[in-house]
Amino acid sequence: MSAAVVGLALFAAILHAGWNAFLRTGTDRLWTITVMSFAGTVVALPFALAYPMPASPAWLYIVLSACLQVGYSVVLVAAYRYGELGQVYPIVRGSVPLLVTLGGQMLAGERLGVSQTLGVLLVATGIISLSSGEGRAGASSILLALATGAIIASYATVDAVGVRLAGHSGAYTAWVLLLYGLLLPITFMLMRGRLVVDLRSPETWKTLAGGIVALVGYAAVVAAFALGPAGPITALRETSVVFAVLIGWLLLGERLTLRRVIACAVVAAGAICLGY
Repeated sequence: MSAAVVGLALFAAILHAGWNAFLRTGTDRLWTITVMSFAGTVVALPFALAYPMPASPAWLYIVLSACLQVGYSVVLVAAYRYGELGQVYPIVRGSVPLLVTLGGQMLAGERLGVSQTLGVLLVATGIISLSSGEGRAGASSILLALATGAIIASYATVDAVGVRLAGHSGAYTAWVLLLYGLLLPITFMLMRGRLVVDLRSPETWKTLAGGIVALVGYAAVVAAFALGPAGPITALRETSVVFAVLIGWLLLGERLTLRRVIACAVVAAGAICLGY
């Protein structure tokens, strides 16, 4: 891989860990992630209008993906209510390739190679380590983090099928973002009764900037995929686990124990093996 591809993948990893840290620090995290979604809606709207409409068979997948991403947002917020960034984030990120790999084995009869088997063992070991011993994550945060990973794996699978049926990947992505940006505020109002966004408040603009950071991170991954091989890029992106632990320590005051560092490194190594 070229230096540009490696740089883009690592940049995306840092930004992904960064916006999760921003979400973790929010006083009302559901409001934060809802307002962050507005940035994606604004960016997606002109593309949705410019691109041809997705083919009709893809609309079921567009709706399903948007609904799953709303569920992901709500469950992720709940996970951060009970656990620290350095605990929740590695479990979420590590469980996604783990669940996809195991799902492929059980549902599609795929065989695990040496690298995938090692990856499964490493991720499982890292998650168990984060879930036990001194300073372990609570049961609620572990279950919610695993549920978040399962939802991510689900909408990734839905997108893999839907984008092929849509006839245009850009149109598919734009409409998923638009529908997500519509459903998440509705979900917020159903749960809280009212969504207040004060455009004069610095907090609102800071949150919108957080949404831009998340979008730039996504764009960096897409750019990397356009320039290099998907497996190694996906693996490099999983180094976000390490960045999340460092950000939690440096900016959020979370404890940086040797056990946590090793556990997160093991999760990252396992995710890299699964990525390849």
